[in-house]
Parts: sequence; structure tokens; C-alpha cells
Amino acid sequence: MIVIPAIDLLDGKPVRLYQGDYAQEEQVGEDAIKIAKQFHDLGAQYLHVVDLNGAKSGERIHYDLISRIIDEADMKVEVGGGIRSMKDIKAYLDLGVDRVILGTAALKDRAFLKEAVNTYAEKIAVGIDCKDGMVCASGWLDQSEVNYIDFAIDMENLGIKTIIFTDISKDGTLAGPNLDMLEQLKKHVSLDIIASGGVKDLSDIRNLAKLHVYGAIAGKSLYAKTLDLKEALLAAKEEGSC
Repeated sequence: MIVIPAIDLLDGKPVRLYQGDYAQEEQVGEDAIKIAKQFHDLGAQYLHVVDLNGAKSGERIHYDLISRIIDEADMKVEVGGGIRSMKDIKAYLDLGVDRVILGTAALKDRAFLKEAVNTYAEKIAVGIDCKDGMVCASGWLDQSEVNYIDFAIDMENLGIKTIIFTDISKDGTLAGPNLDMLEQLKKHVSLDIIASGGVKDLSDIRNLAKLHVYGAIAGKSLYAKTLDLKEALLAAKEEGSC
């Protein structure tokens, strides 16, 4: 299992939200580029970046800042937030983004999703953000009536290879990931699942590794220092080899 540190961008600042609530933001540093470099120096090979402004507006608000992160941090980067068109996807991939995450667009624009997967294959991942088991969109502000498992099965049938699963009720809480929901996902699909939301400490990393998910995103735990990134990377590697 890989451990992927996260940087969420809001108004140019690295922040964390509590349960996806934009009104409950916490700035976690002054310089996103400096934070990314620190993650790299600690051994991270992947970075998860979300444009929170873009997620609400449907535009590439932090495109220039993300470009600088890619240039200076020397890691594989996956990006989500506000990606609504083939032009957006191409723009990010041209920057050197390793994987583009579609969320709102995957839920609301099936034709676009199909075109994206047919054109860019494994470079396209889908973010499945859910509340009470139902998929949400538009920066988590819009809850649908689509069940997360049904949506994951649909994504697999369309050719998606990787999903980023977030239980919004866990995000930013340090309350532990939703292992039950992740286990249900594992039973129904063969996708590479990246777990996001709730990771607090090494026990959470080990529990996720035991589920044999592809990856785990760590955000608030790294900033709150309840999780040491070096230790997390080592634990994920050791558990995965068992």
C-alpha cells in the first residue's frame, strides 16, 4: 500500500476542512510548495492535491500554484477539484500531473467521463465522496441519490482503474477511516482503491494495509502530528509484504 500525503488549497493557502465544511477551514501552513518539499524529503513518492475553490466553481483556480508544486516537489502528483472538461484534463496532464481525479463531472456528465477514459485511460481516476452512503458533488455541497457501491461498480464497468473513496463524515476528524465501507467496496469491485478521510495514526495505516487497499491519503494527521509520515510509509510497506 502507498501512503499519499495531501495538500488542499483554498484561496492560495494550504488548509484542512472538517467534514468537508468550507466554513470550518484550518490553515495548516504558509507555503504549499514548502510543505510538498517536506513530504518529498520524508520519503513520499506521491502527493494528493485538491483545488477546493475549483471544486465549487468548476474552474482551475490554483493551476499556477499546482504547476509550481509539480516543478519543485519532484513527486508524482494526482489532482482533483474543478476538472470539468477535456481541456482541463489536458492542461493538467501537460503540466506533468500523473493522475487527474474527476468527481462532480464523473457523477453528472457521463459522456465527458467516457471520453476522458477512452482518451487517457489510467490517467483518469474517479473520486467517490459520500455522505450517508450517497455520492456527493460540487465540493461536497450537493448530495445525490446514487449509492457509493453502485457508483463504483458503474465506474469499473466504464473502464476506470482507480478510485479515491472518502466518507465525508470522517474527513478531517482524525476518527479513523470507515473500514466497513471500504471492505464493502473491496467485495464488489476490483478497482485500485485509495482510502481518504479519518486517518489518525499508525494503527489506521496498518488497518488499511490489512484491507489490501491500493493507497491511503493522510492529511490532517500529518499536520496535527498524530501521524509521522516516515513511520507511515514504513508501516505500509511492511504490512503489505506480510
